[in-house]
Amino acid sequence: MDRTKFHGAITALVTPFMSNGIDEAAYKKLIEWQISQGIHGLVPCGTTGESPTLSEKEHERVIEICVQAAGKRVPVIAGTGSNSTAEAVHMTKHAAKVGADAVLVVTPYYNKPTSKGIYLHYKAIGECTNIPIILYNIAGRTGKNIDPELMARLAGIKNIIGVKEASGNLEQIKRIRELCPKDFLLISGDDGLTLPIMSMGGVGVISVASNIVPKDVAGLVNAFNKGDRPKAEAINTKLLPLIEVLFIETNPIPVKTATALMGLCSGTMRLPMCDMEEENLVKLKAALINYGLLKK
Repeated sequence: MDRTKFHGAITALVTPFMSNGIDEAAYKKLIEWQISQGIHGLVPCGTTGESPTLSEKEHERVIEICVQAAGKRVPVIAGTGSNSTAEAVHMTKHAAKVGADAVLVVTPYYNKPTSKGIYLHYKAIGECTNIPIILYNIAGRTGKNIDPELMARLAGIKNIIGVKEASGNLEQIKRIRELCPKDFLLISGDDGLTLPIMSMGGVGVISVASNIVPKDVAGLVNAFNKGDRPKAEAINTKLLPLIEVLFIETNPIPVKTATALMGLCSGTMRLPMCDMEEENLVKLKAALINYGLLKK
């Protein structure tokens, strides 16, 4: 298995909605733009894609569209996680069937399983198909952290190849790097920590910001990988104020609002996601203007 295909800047795509469903034309256009801007991979149906509000049929359709539109030009890592193991197995099998290159599977949320339960959850998903699996560790949303020792156990499951690590804990990330196999992929799940995590052996980022600045997020990763640390740091310094504003409210509210302001797709969201507070919208617009993404 070539794990290097999952290196780089990978966009956790927003899902464009219409009043009566998915805006398929806008989604295809967004994917085309992402690829033209040099992004290295795509994640449909992640948190940023509002996966909790998609019906099963919509979830499957969004993955199918992404796979078809990408056309193997970049890898597609389909979000197939659930707090129901049976549902996660079903979605993972579907993603494999329609040609996704890998799946991103979040730790079960709300029901707060034990470490044994988390292991058995991922083991069941790993056994249902041969598709590569990337763990998604984000205790701030799930209520459960995958600690480094458990991560090392999970890395022993043959098709679990890496983790999108969004703990924000650099000490934990260092420990994961120490305990897991050398070829286990460490992928940043925090835009603001991409450079530090790559400095610790990370291979890239699954990014929110790259929905609106794919060229720069890809440029940061490319510069780092070429050994041009000053260029990578310069891009990172430019990105950080924008990244800060993109998380001024719960993701994906700010980034989806930004895609609408930039004319990339509709800003329509599904409850419980809702329009930004006016004072935060003013800050978002100012950040987009300062970055050169909007005119005054």
